Order: sequence, then C-alpha cells, then structure tokens
Amino acid sequence: MQQLSEQDAAFLASDSAHANANVSLLHIYDQSTAPSGKVRFKTILAHIESRLGSAPIFRRKLMRLPMGLDQPYWVDDQHFDLEYHVRHIALPKPGDWRQFCIQVSRIHARPLDQNRPLWEVYVIEGLDSFLDLPAGSFALLTKTHHAALDFENDDELTARLHDLSPATGAPPPAAPWFANAAPAMLPLLARGVVRNLLAPRRLAGPLSRRLRKLAPSRLALAGDVLLGGAEMPLVRFNAVVSPHRVFETRRFGIDEFKRIRGQVRGATVHDAVLAVCGGALRRYLDAHDELPLHSSLYALAPLSVRSGAAAVNVDAGHDGLSWLRVALGTDVADPVQRLRQIHAQTSGAQAMGQAVGAREQAAVAGGAAAVLGRTAKLAARALAGQRAPMAACSITNVPGPQGPLYLCGARMSYFSAMLPISDGLGLSFAVTSYDGRIVISPTSCRELMPDPEGFAQCLRDSFQELLALAPQPAAAARARPRKRVP
Repeated sequence: MQQLSEQDAAFLASDSAHANANVSLLHIYDQSTAPSGKVRFKTILAHIESRLGSAPIFRRKLMRLPMGLDQPYWVDDQHFDLEYHVRHIALPKPGDWRQFCIQVSRIHARPLDQNRPLWEVYVIEGLDSFLDLPAGSFALLTKTHHAALDFENDDELTARLHDLSPATGAPPPAAPWFANAAPAMLPLLARGVVRNLLAPRRLAGPLSRRLRKLAPSRLALAGDVLLGGAEMPLVRFNAVVSPHRVFETRRFGIDEFKRIRGQVRGATVHDAVLAVCGGALRRYLDAHDELPLHSSLYALAPLSVRSGAAAVNVDAGHDGLSWLRVALGTDVADPVQRLRQIHAQTSGAQAMGQAVGAREQAAVAGGAAAVLGRTAKLAARALAGQRAPMAACSITNVPGPQGPLYLCGARMSYFSAMLPISDGLGLSFAVTSYDGRIVISPTSCRELMPDPEGFAQCLRDSFQELLALAPQPAAAARARPRKRVP
C-alpha cells in the first residue's frame, strides 16, 4: 500500500469528461530481426508478464476514501487480469498512416478504468501501407495515466520492456504473484481525519512547500519572472477542448537539426526545434487567416539549466530540465531571426537560473505535465476575459535512447508520443529522439485542429525553410580554415 503524492493526486483531479491526463507512447517495430522473423501476440503477452514484477505499480489500482477525505492509495488489484490490459487489434485495409493516426487518437482519448491499474497496451498490426517501414511491421501503444508514471525511477512500462539486443531468448516464466489484502478502511479514515485536523498547520509549513512544487502551479511564476508577465493574444488553441483527439507526426534527422542550429551562434538543437514549431504555428494560423501580426505566441517548453559539469542552482527535475514560457517568434517572417530570438530567450533564462531561484523555476518530472493544473485554469479564466492565456501550446521533450532497442527481438524503428491537452491549452507537441532521429508530434482535438495532416505539412515546410538556409556540410567544411602543419 502506498499513498499518492499531492502531485499525482492533482493529475487525477485534473481529469474531466472531455480531457484526461493520459500519456501514450507509440513504438513501431521491424519483426524481421526477431529470431524466427515473426513476433506473435502470445510472445508479447508472455514477455510483458515476465517484466511486471519489476515495479509494483503495474498491478496496483486506486483505493479512494469516502468523500475524498484524504489522498487515494495504491493497493494491489486482487483481480488483476493481464489480458484486459494487453489488447490485440489490426488496422483495416489498406492500413495506411492516416488510419493509424485516427486509431491511436481514439485510443488515447478514451479514459482509463480507474477501478483497475491505470495502464493499457495495444499491439497494432495491419500496417501494410506505411512508407519507409519494412513489411510486416507492427506497433505497440502504451497508455498510462500520468498519476501512475514515475519517470525518475524508470517506473514506466515500456522502459522496462525493451532490450539492447535482439538475442534475448524466450522470456522466463513469470514469478508467482499474490496480491496483498486491501487495507482496512477504518484506520485510513482515522488517519485522514487527523491529517485534515492538522491541515492548517501543515499547509502553513512543509505541505505548503510541497504544494508549491506542483509543476503546473508554478509555471506562471516562471513565465512572469522570465518574460516580465508578457501577455499573448487568444488563438483557436486557447479554447475549450473536445473529447476527440487528433495526432500527427513528422520525422527529421538530428544531423539536419544540427545544421539548422549552426545558423545562430550558440544555438542548441532544442532552440532549432522550438523555431520549427513556431514556424509551423505561424504557417497554420496564417493559412486560416488567424495569425496575430503584432505580437508573438508563446509555448511552455523545457529549459536545460545545467552549466558545464555542475547544475545551476535552481529547482530542476532529475534530468536537469525546468520549464519556462518562450516567445516562438510567430510575428517574425524571417526564420533565422526567429531562431535568434528564441536562442536569446533560452540562453538568457539559463543565465538567470541562479538569480531566479527555486521559487520561480518550474520542474516537471517526466516532462508530460505542462498542460495540466493551474496553467489550464489560467487559460480557462482568459476565455472569460479575466486574463490573457499563458501559452498557445506546450512543447515537451520525451527523450529516448540514441541506440537501437528491441522488443522480443524486433527492432524499434519509430518512437513518438501523445500528450495531454486541456481547456485553454489545446495543442501539445511531443518531441521524441531515438536512434539519430527527432520526431515532432502534435496532439490536439478535432474541433480545434480539423486538418492534422495540414498542420503536419506546416511542420515539414517550416523545417525545410530553415534547412534550406543552412550551409551545406561540404561547403561548411571548405569554409573552415585549414590548420597549418607545424
């Protein structure tokens, strides 16, 4: 038995009838590398079962107290059914990319059953008409509620399913597992009463500090300090979201992003990604005659706060990332100037890290929670005319390994993610990296983005515009001065 933290309970509380805190990771595999050239569903099922014992959360469900007297608890699911959580589906013919995006969007949008462990896995076959993918490829979608994710301790299912080599052999038999009995309700109720009686004292002391550590409630502080409380015009993504999700993705080479960043001295790959996303947002809104011309739109984006070998003294996550609000330069026509402006903000914010301090920096462990909590409430109040929104979108890094991974011997060839959206913040970019590629994947809802293919094309066009201005690798090599031979 384990009680939820205030932060995880806040993720649960953020769920509504039309928006939830599901995080879905998408993987596509080439099964020709498997020992027999074929991976069967029963093999995947046995493989998942053999790895469940590595973290107790996979077999735990929520136990709530009456009237929400205290935070819920994680308790063993005495009726745990693996085949409920792992499902097998196939796309209908022709099995193309558009059908895949529609299917995974529907899966991502559906709320998880909170009477069971908060995760599901879908094995998806029938990917017969995908470009640039080997024949017979299959996908794995893992959907987990953010309250059940613990990226810092690698308590995330797909992180535990993969191997570094295709030659892993048959999975060992799953270790016997016996559920612990659910705790008695009366002692938990008594504990909850005591905690509530002490709540004023706790809220004035340690608990208030812990509550301020909730990332969504501190994003506003970071943005106001680093950007002087700048306001942003309303756009379509600052509206109330519907329950219907849309998803798209575009793949790029990391080396190409390195060429793009080279156009601005000191710029990072992350700066280049922000510039591409800003250019895509500019193109898309301009195509719909909705582009604000005299002020930039903002994104909530992660910021590296490390300086050399030592971390800057701010309240950052385990991976050295904090969050700030970045002007994307959507009011700037010149893409290189847009990159220059973004780099000036991110480098300036990093330099301010020591002075700003922990109170103003927002740490997001796992990187998928920027669209929740107080930020969404601020944006919702903006819809009622109370305040300008914090941002038009979030742009979140979901880093992956730069070497190949394998599932039951099948080599992963694609990795992306779908992140939550919420009222007032209806566009989220997931930026994933794996094996020399960067994948940018926008998630929105059907009413705010009825044409996700068009938005994805704006991403591609924005990238190509910046890449076309970057020097060619050979030309750059010729331009470098030759070293003299001593």
